[in-house]
Amino acid sequence: MTRDLESAKHSSMDVLHVVGARPNFMKAAPVLRALTTSAGVRQTLIHTGQHYDSNMSGVFFQQLEMPEPDVNLGVGSGSHAQQTAEIIARLEPIILERKPDLVLVYGDVNSTMAAALVCSKLLVPIGHVEAGLRSRDRSMPEEINRLITDQLSTLLFTPSADADENLLREGVESAKIHFVGNVMVDTLVRLLPFAEAQSSRELPQRFALVTLHRPANVDDLPWLKRMLFALSELSNDLTVLFPVHPRTRQRIADLGLEALSNGRLRLLEPKPYLEFLALQRKATVVITDSGGIQEETTFLGVPCLTVRENTERPITVSSGTNVLVGRDIALLQTETSRILSGKKKAATAIPLWDGQASGRIAEVILRGL
Repeated sequence: MTRDLESAKHSSMDVLHVVGARPNFMKAAPVLRALTTSAGVRQTLIHTGQHYDSNMSGVFFQQLEMPEPDVNLGVGSGSHAQQTAEIIARLEPIILERKPDLVLVYGDVNSTMAAALVCSKLLVPIGHVEAGLRSRDRSMPEEINRLITDQLSTLLFTPSADADENLLREGVESAKIHFVGNVMVDTLVRLLPFAEAQSSRELPQRFALVTLHRPANVDDLPWLKRMLFALSELSNDLTVLFPVHPRTRQRIADLGLEALSNGRLRLLEPKPYLEFLALQRKATVVITDSGGIQEETTFLGVPCLTVRENTERPITVSSGTNVLVGRDIALLQTETSRILSGKKKAATAIPLWDGQASGRIAEVILRGL
């Protein structure tokens, strides 16, 4: 039987956080901060090293004012199976040594699912922050990570009402589900003033902001080539700023299309969080295949065009500024033209996306003290 959180009552509680990629850091930072103010909680931060480039990882800890990780597993890149296996093998001894009362995992990356597997085998309770999101597309590795993590978790912290519904439909006990809101918004609300303060005055008056990193998109070289030429064409109407993920940059090099970068279509290095947030805030339109950016643009009221056939964040479509255009480049061009002509979606307020989600998570955890 899984060790009961009640065993920590009337004593200190050891909470271990596992992060591995940029979106995890943005979600973990406010939870770490919320629990730091609580007496009787000891915290350990484990970085799996799934993102290992300093622009993709290290500088985030500084900007988010997160403590340096207590342990970096240094896993690095590899296939999904290799990466997951390495995390499992390297994390297990740490869990055995530290014997935490609760392990918090975040989002839907390989580190999330691997940590959940380790802890479930060792009978250590798991809390999943951002539980219950579903794309219903099992060709996405992230969907498998979400499904497995949620089935193994003791505490499921959900960002939106649809996530609760998904979990109940899958047979998760209602007592395990806690609707707390979106912790990504906590980080955004806290750091937006700093992002705006350092926003470059050299930014174009109007610009499109682009991110592409999903293998289903960037590893499809014929599609990526068409997309790059479409962005080049779009740059005739407004400047296109494209911070390029390392994987995507390699594919662009494979296509021999680095020369497309010019004064109007700018292929940039990946941006640290504050710089990227400042770009989102000022963008005329954001074109992306990221999950978190769909949420951030919705909160900021910035038009977002998502180049995916589905989303695990449907609330950003029903209540937010997000439009799914799939991999249909002609539709992307049509929707972009609509936005440039002033016909953009308006967002409505989403319950509990108020910058206080991490406090609610801390409250639930502290009930075990």
